[in-house]
Amino acid sequence: MLVTGATGFVGRHLCRRLRRLGAEVHALSRDPGPHVATLPGVTWHRGDLADEEDVAAIVGRVRPAAVFHLASLVQGDRESALALPMLEANTRAAVAVMTAANDVPGCRVVLTGSIEEPRGDEPPVSPYAAAKSAATGYARLFHAQWELPVTVLRLAMVYGPDQPDTRKLVPYVCSCLLDGTTPALSSGTRPIDWVHVDDVCDALVRAATTPDAAGQVLDIGSGQTSTVAEVVRTLADLAGHDGPLGFGEGEDRRLDLAHVADPGPAAATLGWRATTTLRDGLARTLAWHAEQRTRPVA
Repeated sequence: MLVTGATGFVGRHLCRRLRRLGAEVHALSRDPGPHVATLPGVTWHRGDLADEEDVAAIVGRVRPAAVFHLASLVQGDRESALALPMLEANTRAAVAVMTAANDVPGCRVVLTGSIEEPRGDEPPVSPYAAAKSAATGYARLFHAQWELPVTVLRLAMVYGPDQPDTRKLVPYVCSCLLDGTTPALSSGTRPIDWVHVDDVCDALVRAATTPDAAGQVLDIGSGQTSTVAEVVRTLADLAGHDGPLGFGEGEDRRLDLAHVADPGPAAATLGWRATTTLRDGLARTLAWHAEQRTRPVA
């Protein structure tokens, strides 16, 4: 198995899951850094997804049974300056991976998309959503035209332990609550479909091992929404915090629509549904953050 984006949030969890399942795991990264030590048993390959020759050489050398393409530039801002970086990181890289995998007979590909991708005639809400949608279009092309067994999993809002980007809501609020500081939040009214990283890893593994998943584009989420405010208040309750929570300190983003996963097709194709309740998942995440603070610095 080859995992791109293995140093990221979902990638690290997936590598650990694959190792527990006994798989031979290879990871592609521009700079593995300290993650080599934290992911024992993973074989690392240094390469740049923006370099098609680099990607082709690594995939050709590893000849994996499946490629999990998780590497992505995730940024929901609406600035036009992000259009080209998103195209490069989230569309061109995916095409490079599929092109390389198409030269390895029997190689499966699982791409991570986003439920923010537009449906029907609705416009993309961000450069990120547009780039992910374009990558999904190319996945459909590779499957229909060249019979590449590729599956796109459009992920809802993934959360859980060991999420490194503290700008994301859940790790940011966990840190604030444990520090005893007040977070600076938007109005909190935005409804979001939340899915725990363990459930996402279940879906990824099933997508790579279920023959009928080839050519499918499947939503991976709970099918329900909870607002930002509801999530923050749940974390505050779990932390025993009864002080102010900072709602209204930041601005709401333009065109923030309620994107809700339809888990029915994933259930029918993969036998998958999210099983982690939001409160339980948040409790486990908060406990992980608290445990990190008690560990001695190496």
